[in-house]
Amino acid sequence: MGYMEFQPTREFAKELDSRDELAKFREEFYLQPDTIYMDGNSLGLCSKRAESSLLELLASWKRYGIDGWTEGKYPWYYLSEQLGAKMAHLIGAKPEEVVATGSTTVNLHQLVSTFYRPEGKRTKIVADELTFPSDIYALKSHLRTRGFDPDTHLIRVKSRDGRTLNESDIIDAMTDEVALVLLPTVLYRSGQLLDIELLTKEAHAREILIGFDACHSIGAIPHQFSQWGVDFGFWCTYKYLNSGPGGVAGLYVNEKHFGLAPGLAGWFGSDKDKQFDMSHDMEHAQTAGAYQIGTPHLLSVAPLIGSLEIFDEAGIERIRKKSLALTRYMMQLIKSELSGYGFYIGNPTEDHRRTGHICLEHEEAPRICKALKEKLVIPDFRAPNVIRLAPIALYTSYEEVWDMIHRLKVIMEEQTYKKFKNEREVVA
Repeated sequence: MGYMEFQPTREFAKELDSRDELAKFREEFYLQPDTIYMDGNSLGLCSKRAESSLLELLASWKRYGIDGWTEGKYPWYYLSEQLGAKMAHLIGAKPEEVVATGSTTVNLHQLVSTFYRPEGKRTKIVADELTFPSDIYALKSHLRTRGFDPDTHLIRVKSRDGRTLNESDIIDAMTDEVALVLLPTVLYRSGQLLDIELLTKEAHAREILIGFDACHSIGAIPHQFSQWGVDFGFWCTYKYLNSGPGGVAGLYVNEKHFGLAPGLAGWFGSDKDKQFDMSHDMEHAQTAGAYQIGTPHLLSVAPLIGSLEIFDEAGIERIRKKSLALTRYMMQLIKSELSGYGFYIGNPTEDHRRTGHICLEHEEAPRICKALKEKLVIPDFRAPNVIRLAPIALYTSYEEVWDMIHRLKVIMEEQTYKKFKNEREVVA
């Protein structure tokens, strides 16, 4: 797409759409009439291919019964490893370093139980104060299980502005008392993208293992986990990867750790050729497959088959290019159309520090989100004052971004948000 100087008009948005090389993928998704979906960083929309692959696996159960493990279009027995291999390029890994399994927090528990190995004075874990609560809950539970007090052994790096983290502050926390570092690739509120390569390099220089929660980056930005030497990673697939609510998650383990016994052992982590020997002495897989615990949830795995086909065709580099263009365009419209209404853009504005959503702050954020939904715009609220708006490269048009900002402008001009309570719903 050639450069076009920004104009705050609908015609300009339509011209951008006419030049969009990913526009055809919009037809792959179930979009509701007149509704502008801006919550794909929390739950991605259903695609026709995800629906098709789900129905295909359901049909294989109906037709084959237990023989579905080895028969049908997508035999179940090797499916987790096969889908891991298909996800690997999105995380920048080798096929055998990734497996589709579990849920985000179950995978985190598995990986921390494996890679957190306190020894001598190296007993502490470094995280940050802005990370998603589930990660902190898990880390605290592991420290308690090992007999350590989370108040002293979990180091949460402070934010200087309440929105972002400074990599130098994280590096300063990597002392000789630290055994493990666990960080998000992207901060879920502000959308800040951390310098994964730098942080990995600095952790390893201090002989510290490091892993990343990639929930808010996989499917939105390219990664190079293997090249950078990241020790482990995990993510959900129901956000940018559009696998559906509760869709199977994924995990990555660098090949240098193959052979290390999983901290939480389970039957499906066995060497596939020996799994049905039924020995009580586990011979675990020599791949990321070793870190599976239980039988795959096939009906939660199934939609990912179709979804990943779309990513193969669209290409993560093109997705990232359009995502940056969409968020840049949205910020331009916010500055042009919403100046004077009390909004603040809380996400980093630089391309290399920004991921797939805009963090729009306002003291009346809960009310404004309710007013947006009334106008058929689906946003995402995060306490205390964040409106997250995620234009998704595969199914959001530039004209939708334009329309959404103008619906928001009407809400502010007419102050219709004031009829709502300024408090979040049960599910925000």
